[in-house]
Amino acid sequence: MVGDQPLRRDVRLLGDLLGEVLREQAGPERFALEEEVRMLARARRAGDAEAAARLRALLETLDLPALQVVARAFTMFFDLVNLAEDRHRVRVLRAREQAAHPQPRSESIAEAFARMKAAGLSPEAVRRLLMDLSVEPVFTAHPTEAKRRTVRGILGRIRAVLAALDAPDLLPREREDLLRRLRAEITALWQTDLTRVRRPAVTDEVENGLSFFVRTLWSLTPRLYRDMRDALGAAYPEIADPLPVFLRFGSWIGGDRDGNPRVTAEVTAWTLQRHREVALSLHLEQARALFVALGVSTRQAPISPGLARSLAEALERWPALRERLARLSPYEAYRQWIAIIAWRLEQTMAWDPMADGAPPEGAYRSARELVEDLERMQESLRENRGARIAEGLLWDWWIQARVFGFHLARLDVRQEARRHAGAAAELLAAGGAGVDFQALPEPERVAVLLETLPQAAGLAARAQPSPETAETLAVFRLLYRAAQAYGPEAVGPYLISMARSPSDVLMVLWLMCAANGLTEPPAFFQAAPLFESIATLRAAPATLEALFALPFYRAHLARQGDHQIVMVGYSDSTKDGGYLAAVWALYRAQAEMVRAARAHGVTLTFFHGRGGALGRGGGPAARGILGLPPQAVAGRLRMTEQGEVLAERYDDPHIAYRHLEQVLWATLLVSALPGPEPRPEWVEAMEEMSEAAYRAYRELLEAPGFLTYFQYATPIDGVERLPIASRPARRRPERRLEELRAIPWVFSWTQSRHLLPGWFGLGSGIEAFVRRAGALGWQRLEEMHRGWPFFRVVLADAALALAKTDLGIARAYAELVPDAEVREALWRRIEAEYHRTRQALLRITGLPDLLEDIPWLKRSIQVRNPYVDPLNFIQILLLRRWREQPEAEALQEALWLTIQGVAAGLRTTG
Repeated sequence: MVGDQPLRRDVRLLGDLLGEVLREQAGPERFALEEEVRMLARARRAGDAEAAARLRALLETLDLPALQVVARAFTMFFDLVNLAEDRHRVRVLRAREQAAHPQPRSESIAEAFARMKAAGLSPEAVRRLLMDLSVEPVFTAHPTEAKRRTVRGILGRIRAVLAALDAPDLLPREREDLLRRLRAEITALWQTDLTRVRRPAVTDEVENGLSFFVRTLWSLTPRLYRDMRDALGAAYPEIADPLPVFLRFGSWIGGDRDGNPRVTAEVTAWTLQRHREVALSLHLEQARALFVALGVSTRQAPISPGLARSLAEALERWPALRERLARLSPYEAYRQWIAIIAWRLEQTMAWDPMADGAPPEGAYRSARELVEDLERMQESLRENRGARIAEGLLWDWWIQARVFGFHLARLDVRQEARRHAGAAAELLAAGGAGVDFQALPEPERVAVLLETLPQAAGLAARAQPSPETAETLAVFRLLYRAAQAYGPEAVGPYLISMARSPSDVLMVLWLMCAANGLTEPPAFFQAAPLFESIATLRAAPATLEALFALPFYRAHLARQGDHQIVMVGYSDSTKDGGYLAAVWALYRAQAEMVRAARAHGVTLTFFHGRGGALGRGGGPAARGILGLPPQAVAGRLRMTEQGEVLAERYDDPHIAYRHLEQVLWATLLVSALPGPEPRPEWVEAMEEMSEAAYRAYRELLEAPGFLTYFQYATPIDGVERLPIASRPARRRPERRLEELRAIPWVFSWTQSRHLLPGWFGLGSGIEAFVRRAGALGWQRLEEMHRGWPFFRVVLADAALALAKTDLGIARAYAELVPDAEVREALWRRIEAEYHRTRQALLRITGLPDLLEDIPWLKRSIQVRNPYVDPLNFIQILLLRRWREQPEAEALQEALWLTIQGVAAGLRTTG
């Protein structure tokens, strides 16, 4: 196996080169200052109290330019170290695969099928699973990606150089050339603004999201399909090709308008068009590459009669092709066919189905037509001794056409339920309905919507809507037209955030009909409630039960294959009720919603709104999937990939592959071999612990002065102004905690090293249970940890959050709170809960220390801490100075730099 020597070598190399650049760019005095800060920080972590005092005193004496140089140096160091760690992860993955061969690698698709086979799963059961299998990562532009796209580009080039340096037969001159490039890129990084000076536009975010498809996913996805096919063939050879489309992608970048007024109907229309443009351009690149590669001659191998007929028909149908094909060899039939495909793609690219009329001659009307053209060529090759050509040169493109189509990723739209209620109320009032819709109780709301739905189009036509309602209606018109123009596969579900009741779902269908003059909602249109608070999660099963009991809605689902998407929110539920109450509410809600849906003959797909941070459902994705309730996956999974997680998981193709492989592995296993239902006594214990944890968390939030503590003991004011996303930090401008988004909430607690959204309340919940259960309480919790994957995930994620928490640094932030009484009262509560939770976790798991079972991660955190600490101390200094001079832009930009540096050091934002 690979040791950590190559990692240490890379970190040393990058650190030395950064030191050279620092001396050149900032001068030897600044370099000496940075080194002094580094040595004092390391001594402080080693327990040297004098070094700790000297470090704080030294930083206090520095002016702004000196603080900026130190902050920039440490921030860049973490950016480079993160690249080195990612590179080493790739080495380890490759070494493990090599060591495992010919056996399946751990947590691979092949291992999943091998375990199914060993468990006695029949081929028919596996075939049914594959027909239902649907995994869909959904990209979001949530404001947690602190790095500029320019900076990510430089880091990407450095990553490529590090990979090249691993070549075993590197010549000395080649190594020198690579080191020269490294010095140049690190120098360029030093001279680049690491933070943005303005918020990105929504269009910038769309382009950023699309870049992951162009750079990584387009070429990576066929490999996952090939691995699935090969693994299936090895374990179950009786199950024949072709595989169904089991992995696809979604996005709500450019479609998520919840609290973001910058996402308009016009922006969403542009996004749909841009998705199409990128997909078509990628297909055209494939056609041109294959045209060059495939020079098979009919004098060496004939073509099938079917392909010969298709060639003749194309020339007869589209005379414009004759001149283009006349320049080609008459014997190179496959090149002729590829030239026809390329011409048709060019014609398709020149046509905008939303704006133009009939398509131009030869344009593809759908991606299905392209798939059929590729299949004609595949069949001809296979019939004429060209199976290896079809497999090696054409198969990838065939998969890409099936998965990505002409839309690349289907675009979700999201809007808050209150916005729909306001629009419906306005239209009903304008139409003389004679009711105050928003004041009605739920049963009457449902009745009004169902009664007026046939006339909804007339109400919209007669109304003179407010700008807000006009924009809402414009979105529904756009979606209806887009599904007709681009195909329903281009449009994802319509997500209703803050959904509370059946009427919140019916309102969306009502508005779709009203906006487009329809008497019933179109079959393609999927309305998906998002349950994201403790109360709505607890009520979600009853909400679905009431919704499915409505004949109108049940008939709509029947037209969609009796399928319902439900989104569950990890971020807002944790902000609302604390870590343990949220994870348990999510678990119970999913289990009970499955039962409610099955009683009505409905299949559910849960859409998991997980963030990257531990306080927002973060942690290893595969581990989280294994901890879901039995029967809650059943082969169908949607999950968000948010903010900095996109770059972390999808910048490097090797890491992207491993991430998606593990997600597929976990989905296959939990679907094919679901664990038993938890024991009743375990469920009772979780109910009791979650209630006690919820009370402890709410008591903290409602304690006198808590908002003051949060505002001063975290950099929330700097985070809210951070120009890292188009979306505002609050749903509405009111300065209430309820309107603050979960992302800046978690981001701020993470920066100040409290990380309390990831653990607060857990210790109180455990303590309350053990106090009542007595000596048997600990025994039961240990039993739950051994036998219940969900509980293991709960404790493992909390342990990671606790390991990244630092009470010493957090206390330094707490000193910023001006009210000493508030500060001390809340600090005592936070500190006590930390120790209570830590001791409980160690007792249940039997470990001597946090993360003792994941030594590499524990070591990584320990090595990073001495370099994160100076950034935290500088941030505290800058917060104090900036709050005294809030108009000082230089102070604000320096503060933003420390926020980015701490995020890089902890490898997490919000």
